[in-house]
Amino acid sequence: MEYLESIFTTGKELSVLQMTIKGFIVFFIGLIVIRLSGRRSFGMGTPFDNIITILLGAILGETVSGTTPFLPAIITATSIALLHRFCAWFSLRNKIFGNLIKGTEKILYKDGKISEKNMKRTLLTKEDLMEGIRLSINSDSITKVKMVYMERNGEISVVTKEERKLKKSKANKTMQEEVKKEPQTI
Repeated sequence: MEYLESIFTTGKELSVLQMTIKGFIVFFIGLIVIRLSGRRSFGMGTPFDNIITILLGAILGETVSGTTPFLPAIITATSIALLHRFCAWFSLRNKIFGNLIKGTEKILYKDGKISEKNMKRTLLTKEDLMEGIRLSINSDSITKVKMVYMERNGEISVVTKEERKLKKSKANKTMQEEVKKEPQTI
Protein backbone atom coordinates (compact mmCIF):
# COMPACT_ATOMS: atom_id res chain seq x y z
CA MET A 1 0.00 0.00 0.00
CA GLU A 2 2.85 2.34 0.82
CA TYR A 3 4.32 1.65 -2.62
CA LEU A 4 1.05 2.72 -4.33
CA GLU A 5 0.98 5.90 -2.26
CA SER A 6 4.53 6.68 -3.32
CA ILE A 7 3.54 6.40 -7.00
CA PHE A 8 0.62 8.81 -6.67
CA THR A 9 2.31 11.46 -4.55
CA THR A 10 2.64 15.02 -5.73
CA GLY A 11 5.72 17.17 -5.55
CA LYS A 12 8.97 17.99 -7.26
CA GLU A 13 10.88 14.90 -6.20
CA LEU A 14 9.24 12.28 -8.41
CA SER A 15 11.45 9.50 -9.68
CA VAL A 16 11.53 8.35 -13.29
CA LEU A 17 9.72 5.18 -12.25
CA GLN A 18 6.93 7.14 -10.52
CA MET A 19 6.40 9.39 -13.54
CA THR A 20 6.51 6.43 -15.95
CA ILE A 21 3.93 4.46 -14.00
CA LYS A 22 1.73 7.56 -13.69
CA GLY A 23 2.16 8.14 -17.43
CA PHE A 24 0.97 4.61 -18.24
CA ILE A 25 -2.01 4.90 -15.92
CA VAL A 26 -2.95 8.41 -17.16
CA PHE A 27 -2.62 7.19 -20.76
CA PHE A 28 -5.29 4.55 -20.25
CA ILE A 29 -7.49 6.78 -18.13
CA GLY A 30 -7.11 9.55 -20.73
CA LEU A 31 -8.08 7.11 -23.47
CA ILE A 32 -11.22 6.19 -21.55
CA VAL A 33 -12.05 9.86 -20.91
CA ILE A 34 -11.56 10.76 -24.58
CA ARG A 35 -13.75 7.84 -25.67
CA LEU A 36 -16.31 9.03 -23.13
CA SER A 37 -16.32 12.55 -24.61
CA GLY A 38 -17.16 11.18 -28.07
CA ARG A 39 -15.54 11.01 -31.46
CA ARG A 40 -16.32 14.56 -32.42
CA SER A 41 -14.08 15.92 -29.64
CA PHE A 42 -10.93 15.17 -31.57
CA GLY A 43 -12.33 14.74 -35.06
CA MET A 44 -13.43 18.31 -35.70
CA GLY A 45 -11.69 21.63 -35.46
CA THR A 46 -14.27 23.96 -33.95
CA PRO A 47 -13.33 26.01 -30.88
CA PHE A 48 -15.97 24.04 -28.97
CA ASP A 49 -14.12 20.83 -29.79
CA ASN A 50 -10.60 22.22 -29.45
CA ILE A 51 -11.16 23.42 -25.89
CA ILE A 52 -11.50 19.86 -24.63
CA THR A 53 -8.17 18.96 -26.21
CA ILE A 54 -6.45 21.85 -24.46
CA LEU A 55 -8.07 21.24 -21.07
CA LEU A 56 -7.57 17.48 -21.03
CA GLY A 57 -3.95 17.89 -22.12
CA ALA A 58 -3.26 20.39 -19.35
CA ILE A 59 -5.02 18.44 -16.62
CA LEU A 60 -3.63 15.03 -17.52
CA GLY A 61 -0.15 16.47 -18.09
CA GLU A 62 -0.09 17.95 -14.60
CA THR A 63 -1.24 14.62 -13.23
CA VAL A 64 1.74 12.81 -14.74
CA SER A 65 4.22 15.41 -13.55
CA GLY A 66 2.86 15.28 -10.02
CA THR A 67 1.88 18.94 -9.69
CA THR A 68 -1.79 18.02 -9.26
CA PRO A 69 -3.25 15.34 -6.99
CA PHE A 70 -4.14 12.26 -9.01
CA LEU A 71 -7.77 11.54 -8.15
CA PRO A 72 -9.10 15.14 -8.28
CA ALA A 73 -7.42 15.61 -11.68
CA ILE A 74 -8.97 12.43 -13.09
CA ILE A 75 -12.40 13.41 -11.77
CA THR A 76 -12.02 16.89 -13.29
CA ALA A 77 -10.95 15.48 -16.67
CA THR A 78 -13.91 13.09 -16.67
CA SER A 79 -16.30 15.90 -15.70
CA ILE A 80 -15.03 18.09 -18.55
CA ALA A 81 -15.44 15.23 -21.03
CA LEU A 82 -18.99 14.62 -19.83
CA LEU A 83 -19.78 18.35 -20.02
CA HIS A 84 -18.49 18.43 -23.59
CA ARG A 85 -20.59 15.41 -24.51
CA PHE A 86 -23.70 16.95 -22.87
CA CYS A 87 -23.20 20.25 -24.73
CA ALA A 88 -22.81 18.40 -28.04
CA TRP A 89 -25.95 16.36 -27.31
CA PHE A 90 -27.96 19.44 -26.27
CA SER A 91 -26.84 21.37 -29.34
CA LEU A 92 -28.43 18.64 -31.48
CA ARG A 93 -31.76 19.36 -29.83
CA ASN A 94 -31.52 23.14 -29.58
CA LYS A 95 -30.33 25.06 -32.63
CA ILE A 96 -29.84 28.34 -30.74
CA PHE A 97 -27.61 26.65 -28.17
CA GLY A 98 -25.76 24.83 -30.97
CA ASN A 99 -25.11 28.07 -32.83
CA LEU A 100 -24.02 29.75 -29.61
CA ILE A 101 -21.33 27.21 -28.72
CA LYS A 102 -20.37 26.01 -32.20
CA GLY A 103 -20.95 29.16 -34.26
CA THR A 104 -22.46 29.48 -37.72
CA GLU A 105 -21.03 29.53 -41.21
CA LYS A 106 -20.54 32.91 -42.88
CA ILE A 107 -21.03 33.65 -46.57
CA LEU A 108 -17.90 35.38 -47.86
CA TYR A 109 -18.70 35.48 -51.56
CA LYS A 110 -21.99 35.07 -53.43
CA ASP A 111 -22.97 35.65 -57.05
CA GLY A 112 -19.91 37.71 -57.92
CA LYS A 113 -19.92 39.86 -54.77
CA ILE A 114 -17.60 39.71 -51.78
CA SER A 115 -19.31 40.28 -48.43
CA GLU A 116 -17.10 42.94 -46.86
CA LYS A 117 -19.13 42.70 -43.64
CA ASN A 118 -18.46 38.96 -43.23
CA MET A 119 -14.86 39.31 -44.39
CA LYS A 120 -14.30 41.77 -41.53
CA ARG A 121 -16.15 39.55 -39.05
CA THR A 122 -13.96 36.57 -39.95
CA LEU A 123 -10.78 38.70 -40.13
CA LEU A 124 -10.02 37.58 -43.68
CA THR A 125 -8.38 39.53 -46.47
CA LYS A 126 -9.14 39.11 -50.16
CA GLU A 127 -5.82 37.25 -50.41
CA ASP A 128 -7.02 34.79 -47.74
CA LEU A 129 -10.25 34.30 -49.67
CA MET A 130 -8.39 33.65 -52.92
CA GLU A 131 -6.06 31.21 -51.15
CA GLY A 132 -9.08 29.27 -49.88
CA ILE A 133 -10.54 29.18 -53.38
CA ARG A 134 -7.28 27.96 -54.89
CA LEU A 135 -6.90 25.25 -52.27
CA SER A 136 -10.52 24.14 -52.64
CA ILE A 137 -10.98 24.03 -56.42
CA ASN A 138 -7.37 24.05 -57.65
CA SER A 139 -7.99 27.20 -59.67
CA ASP A 140 -7.37 30.89 -59.15
CA SER A 141 -10.39 31.91 -61.21
CA ILE A 142 -13.14 33.38 -59.08
CA THR A 143 -15.41 33.33 -62.14
CA LYS A 144 -15.88 29.58 -61.58
CA VAL A 145 -17.16 30.22 -58.06
CA LYS A 146 -20.82 30.56 -57.08
CA MET A 147 -20.40 30.83 -53.29
CA VAL A 148 -17.67 30.77 -50.66
CA TYR A 149 -18.28 30.04 -46.97
CA MET A 150 -16.23 30.32 -43.82
CA GLU A 151 -17.35 27.15 -42.06
CA ARG A 152 -17.80 26.80 -38.30
CA ASN A 153 -14.42 25.09 -37.98
CA GLY A 154 -12.64 27.99 -39.70
CA GLU A 155 -12.13 26.30 -43.07
CA ILE A 156 -13.10 27.92 -46.34
CA SER A 157 -15.45 25.90 -48.55
CA VAL A 158 -16.34 26.68 -52.16
CA VAL A 159 -19.39 25.92 -54.29
CA THR A 160 -18.58 26.18 -57.99
CA LYS A 161 -20.95 27.22 -60.76
CA GLU A 162 -20.35 23.92 -62.57
CA GLU A 163 -21.80 21.99 -59.63
CA ARG A 164 -24.96 24.06 -59.76
CA LYS A 165 -25.29 23.75 -63.55
CA LEU A 166 -24.94 19.99 -63.28
CA LYS A 167 -27.94 19.87 -60.97
CA LYS A 168 -30.03 21.96 -63.37
CA SER A 169 -29.18 19.91 -66.45
CA LYS A 170 -32.05 17.96 -68.02
CA ALA A 171 -29.69 15.11 -68.84
CA ASN A 172 -29.13 14.68 -65.12
CA LYS A 173 -32.77 14.91 -64.08
CA THR A 174 -32.57 11.77 -61.98
CA MET A 175 -29.50 13.13 -60.23
CA GLN A 176 -31.39 16.33 -59.55
CA GLU A 177 -34.27 14.40 -58.02
CA GLU A 178 -31.81 12.54 -55.78
CA VAL A 179 -30.24 15.83 -54.67
CA LYS A 180 -33.66 17.21 -53.70
CA LYS A 181 -34.36 14.29 -51.40
CA GLU A 182 -33.45 14.67 -47.76
CA PRO A 183 -30.58 12.46 -46.62
CA GLN A 184 -31.71 9.38 -44.78
CA THR A 185 -30.77 8.84 -41.18
CA ILE A 186 -29.51 5.35 -40.52
